[in-house]
Amino acid sequence: MENEKLSNLFEEYLLNNLPASKTFHPSFENALQNMLKAGGKRFRPMLLLSVVESINPLLFKNALSVALAIEFLHTYSLIHDDLPAMDNADLRRGHPTLHKSFDEVTAILVGDALNTHSFNLIAHAPFSSDIKIELIKTLSSDGGIDGMIIGQAIDCYFENQTLELERLKFLHIHKTAKLIASSLKMGGIIVGLDSKAIEELYNFGIDIGLLFQIQDDIIDETSTEEEAGKTTANDGAKNSFVNLLGLSGAIKSANELAQKCENRLNNFDLSIKTNLLKTLQIYLYRHTK
Repeated sequence: MENEKLSNLFEEYLLNNLPASKTFHPSFENALQNMLKAGGKRFRPMLLLSVVESINPLLFKNALSVALAIEFLHTYSLIHDDLPAMDNADLRRGHPTLHKSFDEVTAILVGDALNTHSFNLIAHAPFSSDIKIELIKTLSSDGGIDGMIIGQAIDCYFENQTLELERLKFLHIHKTAKLIASSLKMGGIIVGLDSKAIEELYNFGIDIGLLFQIQDDIIDETSTEEEAGKTTANDGAKNSFVNLLGLSGAIKSANELAQKCENRLNNFDLSIKTNLLKTLQIYLYRHTK
């Protein structure tokens, strides 16, 4: 199946399965759906679906709910990242951030709701209990204390303090790369790949995640808000690759990492390599995170 068709099927599935809250609250359901309907790359769910489609296309439809869970968790992280207590951003995916469209309390609670509901989606996915447990373990670890959360905590705590390169990599491996790596790993779990193949996918995902972050830092430095679809020039106090290495140094680092990723990709089974390459070419270089 062509990647564009995969993308369209996932987008249709997302819009047909938006989170709902049937209460007398006048705006919470709208707020729940707001950032999901605003668009975005869908990079992480497409990585999972690309792996599944490569190995066992018959499991593609079953995997959609797990891909949606990853998108819910990622969207929660963006909503919280944009809050006044963190990045205090005004624009995301070409639209006002949730705390601007509604209010800060609503944005916090929507983020909480999308986080918890992502695991509910996996719990009800049409897979065996053993597979669902492994999926939940993976997402809760890399999207939680051992991944995205500690990365964000370090990012916020060390604002206005310069981290050395290895600590900078640690920050962004945890904040960004681990959830990307998890998306690939979860695809491998669904189709029953062996532990070595899953580890190779995961390690590839870490490198792709770091490349993604360096590119994002370059975009923040070089693009307008209209081009990027989100608040830019907002990393002045942050530990970014551009701030540490300079723009030319960050570009050089991105090129070197891109070559490393290409070398890793060549070690994969041909069907996985082909599908992942198409996905990366389509999604990795778009500007809206």
